[in-house]
Amino acid sequence: MKYLIIVATLTTLLHAQWSPEQKQLINAIKPTDKESAWMRINWRTNLWQARKEAAKSGKPIYLWEMDGHPLGCT
Repeated sequence: MKYLIIVATLTTLLHAQWSPEQKQLINAIKPTDKESAWMRINWRTNLWQARKEAAKSGKPIYLWEMDGHPLGCT
């Protein structure tokens, strides 16, 4: 989603005016604040550091792990 927002922003800079139809389409596909809430989480990418921080704060670790291609293509 970040890439879509970046593309929309760059396109805005290239085109000074959007037509009403384009504005409606952009607003329809732009994620809401609720849909973007996961981006405000301070995710950890280092498991060992996350483990130490979780142990110190007494909180669990949410581990999202996957194998293979992110789009399911193998």
